Amino acid sequence: MQVICLKKKIRTLIIILVSLVLLLYVGILTWSSNTYSPADEIWEYVSEEDYDVVGDFTIFTPKITANGIGIVIYPEALVEPLAYAYLANELAKEGYLVCILKMTFNMSIFEPNKAEEFIGEHEEIDAWYVAGHSMGGFSAASYAKEQPDIVTGIIFLASYPPDSVDLSKTDFRILSIYAENDGLTLQEDIDSSMTLLPPTTQYAKIMGGNHAGFGMYGEQKYDSTASISNFEQQNQIITLIIAFIENE
Repeated sequence: MQVICLKKKIRTLIIILVSLVLLLYVGILTWSSNTYSPADEIWEYVSEEDYDVVGDFTIFTPKITANGIGIVIYPEALVEPLAYAYLANELAKEGYLVCILKMTFNMSIFEPNKAEEFIGEHEEIDAWYVAGHSMGGFSAASYAKEQPDIVTGIIFLASYPPDSVDLSKTDFRILSIYAENDGLTLQEDIDSSMTLLPPTTQYAKIMGGNHAGFGMYGEQKYDSTASISNFEQQNQIITLIIAFIENE
C-alpha cells in the first residue's frame, strides 16, 4: 500500500509540474506576442522588393556594388524585425549586406548566437558588424565576445554590454549611439557601462532623440517624448554608422 501511495504522489507531482510548465509557456507566448509592429511610414520608403525573408532572417542585399561588409541587427525586446526596415534598407543602398534577426518569443536573450547561422552562409563578406537595440545589444555583445575572430565591430543602439560581458580589453571597433530623451536607456546606464568597453569606443548622442526612435514602431511604454522626428533620428543613426565603419 505504501508503494502504491508513493506512486500516486509522484504521479500527482509530475502532473502539477507539467501543468505549471505549460502555464508558464502559454504565459510567455501570450506576453511575447504583444509586439511593436513597424510603423506605416516605413512603407513610403521600403517595398517588399527591397528585402527577402528566409526563415528567421530578413535580408537586405546591397543596392549598389557590394562593399564586402555585413551588418546583423538584433532587435529590441518585443519589436518586430521590419521595424528596422528603413535603417537596413538605407544601409543596403550604401553597399552593405544587412540582416535583421527574428528571435524566439521576440526576445534576443533566448538566442544570443542567432547571428552565427546567417554569417556562416556568407563567406563573401570580409568584415562583420553586429548591432543591437537595447536588449538586442546585450545579445550582440555576448555573441561578439564569443566570436572575436569573426566579428569586427559592435554597434550599440541605446544599449551597452551586460555586466557579465567585459569587452574592455578586446580589439573590437565599437560605436555606442544613445539619445537625449531616452526613457529606458538612461545617461547613467551609458556612463556606468564605459568600464566594460575599450577606450577606443566611439560615443554619439542624438539630441532630441528617444528610445523608440532607434527603430520605427511608434511610441514605447516608459519612453520619453522625442523632440525630433523619427526619420530625423533614423537618418542621424544611419549617417553615424556609415561614418564609423568607413573611417576605420
